[in-house]
Amino acid sequence: MRFVLPLFLIFILGSLPAYAANNTAVDEHQAEAQIMTKEVAKKALQGIQGEVISVNPAEVPGLYRVAMRMQGKVIPIYLDASGSYLITGNVIRIKDRKNLTQMHFQQLNPVDVSTIPLDDTLIVGTPEATQKIIVFTDPHCPYCSKLHRVLRDAVKANPDLAFYSKLIPLKQSSKEITQTILCNKSVEQLEMAFAGKALPKPSCETDTIEKNLALAQKLGIHGTPTLILPNGQISPGYRPLKELLKLIKENQAEPK
Repeated sequence: MRFVLPLFLIFILGSLPAYAANNTAVDEHQAEAQIMTKEVAKKALQGIQGEVISVNPAEVPGLYRVAMRMQGKVIPIYLDASGSYLITGNVIRIKDRKNLTQMHFQQLNPVDVSTIPLDDTLIVGTPEATQKIIVFTDPHCPYCSKLHRVLRDAVKANPDLAFYSKLIPLKQSSKEITQTILCNKSVEQLEMAFAGKALPKPSCETDTIEKNLALAQKLGIHGTPTLILPNGQISPGYRPLKELLKLIKENQAEPK
């Protein structure tokens, strides 16, 4: 799944200096012995508007990941141990091409699941289930089809799970059949589409597709399938049953 920085994040990161030197930070020559703390990070970043939330060792040797609240979001940025150099932007782990900046940004800014409209979704499971997972899916996406079969098995394994499929036709070929499925609000027709069967023409006019695509864009979702887990974390891609159940268990909604 390709990652694209949200526009507001590009703006925020772009407004930061490429590096930050601060007289109150530890001398560069002490960097190897220095352990970055929240207090040191605050001093190093005192000229930048924002609140330091936490400091942790980064995956990149010699760097620390600083979670900083800016303009209503918590942004991951990086400092060296001395607090003399600030690095912003995407950090990619080469071995698996994983965008670590994206991962940490999503962890720091979980989706407010209660704000996502579910009236257009197709449910696998029962609405009474306490653990609700939203699935962004495309009727012509092969991995969406594979995942949908796994969702059926997951509900059998744990009846307290409910999957709410939200249709986003990223493929041009799936736009019309998506409209047909939404008009009839039919899980059966979605499964027919996954099986490659023909569907009738849409029987209604609806702007749900445009709304769902806009929502996906806002959430930084650019591929299917993508899950929004009960605690608001985003997880892209297909998962086999055992891995899916483990992922959901690790990201359960907090009891109300």
